[in-house]
Amino acid sequence: MKGRGDRPMRVGERIREEISLLLQRKVKDPGLSAVTITEVSVTPDLKIAHVNYSALVGPEERKEVARALRRCSGFLRRELGHSLDLRYAPELQFHYDDSYDRGARIDAILRGIEGKKEEPH
Repeated sequence: MKGRGDRPMRVGERIREEISLLLQRKVKDPGLSAVTITEVSVTPDLKIAHVNYSALVGPEERKEVARALRRCSGFLRRELGHSLDLRYAPELQFHYDDSYDRGARIDAILRGIEGKKEEPH
């Protein structure tokens, strides 16, 4: 019985790898070329996968990327069902991961503070 608690985490990591490969190799939507899957968390019953993604696009194009991911979610789910050895292919729910944006904002703030420190008073 030992080790059963980490199965959703292992399945989530496998789903992340598979979706990344599918987006690179099989999905033909040009709006998804700048998408990176950052993390996948799966519910304990393995029926729902929360897929966090980031995209190197401007804020105005994020809605288009979200629509493109929703459009191809059925295809991705079907392909996951074929490649993973699970009873059910999990439902994919996509969430934008803004950690890169927050990190860039914090970096800019720190650079601004550093620049003010070096100025003579």
